[in-house]
Amino acid sequence: MQNLEAAVQAERAEQADLLATLTPEQWNAPTLCAGWRVREVIAHTTAPYRMSLARTLVELAKARGDINRMADRAARRDAARMSPEQLLADLRANITSPWTPPGGGPQGALSHDLIHGLDITVGLGLDRRPPPERVALVLTGLQPKNVAFFGTDLAGVSLRATDLDWTYGTGAPVRGPAQDLLLVICGRRLPAGRLTGDEAARFSTSAPHGS
Repeated sequence: MQNLEAAVQAERAEQADLLATLTPEQWNAPTLCAGWRVREVIAHTTAPYRMSLARTLVELAKARGDINRMADRAARRDAARMSPEQLLADLRANITSPWTPPGGGPQGALSHDLIHGLDITVGLGLDRRPPPERVALVLTGLQPKNVAFFGTDLAGVSLRATDLDWTYGTGAPVRGPAQDLLLVICGRRLPAGRLTGDEAARFSTSAPHGS
């Protein structure tokens, strides 16, 4: 538990430091999270610090119980009304927040922050790589229900990390850093060249980042 909580706080602190270096253009640039710029991603990850349980239930009711629709509406609303400086201040002020997603515990909080952080850095082509052991805390805790949530078709492939002793699935090997394989599981399409293997193109875009 202590390792997880320390990892959550380290991830948030490192993300805050990186976000402080971004230009206005980068804050408005697209990420791997479909339809969201950096602004929307950070508005989403910091939303739990601003929304009470009662407010969350009201927003969920407005979205007819669709949590993804609720999250998208909230992210777009807050990204429009809050400046990058305000969003960053919200993140910094809550680095030690005990918030965890319902039923997810500290591991769920780490997964949430880590995945969305990668949405930003990989989407922008930045060279920030969380420590593999931090990524391992997320990967080793994955359950079939977690994988099923994302709806990613992993049939016929074996994901094999090049920086960790970790594999998932059976079939044709798809190799890459653990962080990139985590994004694959989450249904993200990576810039070409980050994965290797005969089935790598299945999880990649058609051109490298920046092409």
